Amino acid sequence: MAGCRGLLCCCCRWCCCCGERESRTPEELTILGETQEEDDEILPRKDYESLDYDRCINDPYLEVLESMDNKKGRRYEVVKWIMVFAIGVSTGLVGLFVDFFVRLFTQLKFHVVQTSVEECSEKGCLALSLLELLGFNLTFVFLASLLVLIEPVAAGSGIPEIKCYLNGVKVPGIVRLRTLACKVLGVLFSVAGGLFVGKEGPMIHSGAVVGAGLPQFQSISLRKIQFNFPYFRSDRDKRDFVSAGAAAGVAAAFGAPIGGTLFSLEEGSSFWNQGLTWKVLFCSMSATFTLNFFRSGIQFGSWGSFQLPGLLNFGEFKCSDSDKKCHLWTAVDLGFFIVMGVIGGLLGATFNCLNKRLAKYRMRNVHPKPKLVRVLESLLVSLMTTVVVFVASMILGECRQISSASQSGNDSFQPQVISEDVNASIKTFFCPNETYNDMATLFFNPQESAILQLFHQDGTFSPITLALFFTLYFLLSCWTYGMSVPSGLFVPSLLCGAAFGRLVANILKSYIGLGHIYSGTFALIGAAAFLGGVVRMTISLTVILIESTNEITYGLPIMITLMVAKWTGDLFNKGIYDIHVGLRGVPLLEWETEVEMDKLRASDIMEPNLTYVYPHTRIQSLVSILRTTVHHAFPVVTENRGNEKEFMKGNQLISNNIKFKKSSILTRAGEQRKRSQSMKSYPSSELRNMCDEHIATEEPAEKEDLLQQMLERRYTPYPNLYPDQSPSEDWTMEERFRPLTFHGLILRSQLVTLLVRGVCYSESQSSASQPRLSYAEMAEDYPRYPDIHDLDLTLLNPRMIVDVTPYMNPSPFTVSPNTHVSQVFNLFRTMGLRHLPVVNAVGEIVGIITRHNLTYEFLQGRLRQHYQTI
Repeated sequence: MAGCRGLLCCCCRWCCCCGERESRTPEELTILGETQEEDDEILPRKDYESLDYDRCINDPYLEVLESMDNKKGRRYEVVKWIMVFAIGVSTGLVGLFVDFFVRLFTQLKFHVVQTSVEECSEKGCLALSLLELLGFNLTFVFLASLLVLIEPVAAGSGIPEIKCYLNGVKVPGIVRLRTLACKVLGVLFSVAGGLFVGKEGPMIHSGAVVGAGLPQFQSISLRKIQFNFPYFRSDRDKRDFVSAGAAAGVAAAFGAPIGGTLFSLEEGSSFWNQGLTWKVLFCSMSATFTLNFFRSGIQFGSWGSFQLPGLLNFGEFKCSDSDKKCHLWTAVDLGFFIVMGVIGGLLGATFNCLNKRLAKYRMRNVHPKPKLVRVLESLLVSLMTTVVVFVASMILGECRQISSASQSGNDSFQPQVISEDVNASIKTFFCPNETYNDMATLFFNPQESAILQLFHQDGTFSPITLALFFTLYFLLSCWTYGMSVPSGLFVPSLLCGAAFGRLVANILKSYIGLGHIYSGTFALIGAAAFLGGVVRMTISLTVILIESTNEITYGLPIMITLMVAKWTGDLFNKGIYDIHVGLRGVPLLEWETEVEMDKLRASDIMEPNLTYVYPHTRIQSLVSILRTTVHHAFPVVTENRGNEKEFMKGNQLISNNIKFKKSSILTRAGEQRKRSQSMKSYPSSELRNMCDEHIATEEPAEKEDLLQQMLERRYTPYPNLYPDQSPSEDWTMEERFRPLTFHGLILRSQLVTLLVRGVCYSESQSSASQPRLSYAEMAEDYPRYPDIHDLDLTLLNPRMIVDVTPYMNPSPFTVSPNTHVSQVFNLFRTMGLRHLPVVNAVGEIVGIITRHNLTYEFLQGRLRQHYQTI
């Protein structure tokens, strides 16, 4: 294995596949989108906003809880199940739309060109046929490129972006209605245009957009269409529906509802529970059977027969009745499957290596230029692909004998349909009767038909044809993925791998003499090996392929092949989706940290420079903080002073803050007083006597308890510092890192909403006079809250005071400065947090941890710094 690694590194040195990481200082990690000249590695960017899966338990939310009863709770759950069903049905209908028009345009194109080829083969005008094919393909690809110019996020498969969303990162524009329209129409034209792309990957993205948008009942693209639908106005609900939509996309693409559920779980969903599993599976089932119902009825006229479960149907694997020695697979074949897994992992690593290099080249030389250059690149790739397909089909193919078994058919309806599809897609260009052109049969067909040929065609394919087809398809699909067109990678990878597996079967049959081998099985294993080597998925991909083949006996060989392919590929680089996530600089969190990271504590990785607000803060201070920072949350704090009573006499604003701190600090004596008061409400006279005796022996209220003394220990006050002042660069170290009692977190969106709605009070009034907002009013602008720079705040008096305490989250998750990084990471990822305050033993906030403090690159930098200080 070490020799393979060295060989692959030598072959791909220019691709930067397995070069060692150069050392970086921690400061470099904070630079936005910085790259290094040595290894040209893109570091995680800090302008990505995180989703907040944690609930904000503030006063408006508590009011909703108080009004909630079992009846309303059941109604909410019923509405959620209805929405999940609607997402599944809608995703299935989107898949039906794409499949119908792709099939329509593809059949029209191949019918016109094939008729022209048959006529021109006798008249010698094949150049005219090539021009016709170019006209179709260039037109379709041009339309697909224009749609991506309208919405750039619609390019590619969308799986990396959805993986980021499920991981907790908000990618701008990824789940908008305009993105869905451009994605669906774009993938329709790019597949019909003959590019080596698939429609299955974009189906996952489309399902996720449906899941994100449908429960909102509003869209920024259709502002006039709005419904008063008060449910699901939070990142928590939206992310659950996106998980269900992505799973429904997989289920519709492959007819694999269980595989779709596992895909949504495996590829990024950080928070998961049993209830969500049931909803996601139900959504996937709804999408599968919706698509199956309509496709079966449209294509075969048998409504309700459910014969076509997904967009990609592998058909039934079955040995010919005339071949008594044939078996789908035997125990001896497992050794060949393992070797194929190793080769598939190496091929997948090479594919990823080349595609990463191409993506970096596009980022440096194509994307900075005018958008027309992206369209020209797409047209160039379409031109090259069309010429290669046409020339290879006409010149490089061999005439092969049509097997009699493929003409006989079978008894059952489903195998008969597959057999007819395989026979109908045979191309006989320049070949005599009873023979077919093997290269044209693979190239001059839709990709799904070519996969069925490799899986089920009993006639042989020439080893030279398979080798040439694999090489050309490998290079062109690698060039195509990452262009400015909607494009999937599943089908091209399956087709490449199927050609590889069929080539291995031909070699074993013809040159080694293993007559029991079933070529379709080796084509399937080759497809799994190459696809696993490219995308590095194991659990979900195993189940997807088993469900697609409808053959449970393939479970063991598929699982072993995928594991071996993943392990082999991971020796050299990451999966293709993780590579493109890294190229975008998205701060993605893996499942767990490395073992050596536990040498770090929360205090080693936290951000100690805090921008905070006070419980009662002037409007001018809030506006200054919001306009001079980009933080999405702010700790609500009060200062610890030794002479607070003097401050309470001089300034009403400071007095309000100090009173809030006094009332919010929980002491043992105060808690016991509360319990004693509540016990007085009981009718028992014994309880009254016990409470009275306890209160009589209690210490005087004026005497402060031990915790209060600790909070006010040894710190001298800062007489020139007022809560309505913004942080200054002239502050000393003691002023900048003063002791601050932590009371809660408030989001930027919440502060902006309070300012927009004029929630404030004057200094001459009590804070009780401040207007109160309901939960629905606070969430009305979700998910696109106003920008502070776009607001006209001239009508607000800058000296007015905002009481933020009713709207902050008083009980967020917190960690101690001594918490190990693995514990911090697990808490942050599994609970789907956005911010994690670091609070010491006496309730003082000392720092805050965000997603960027837990990325692999940041932790590596801090670990190197830790080693240097030892």
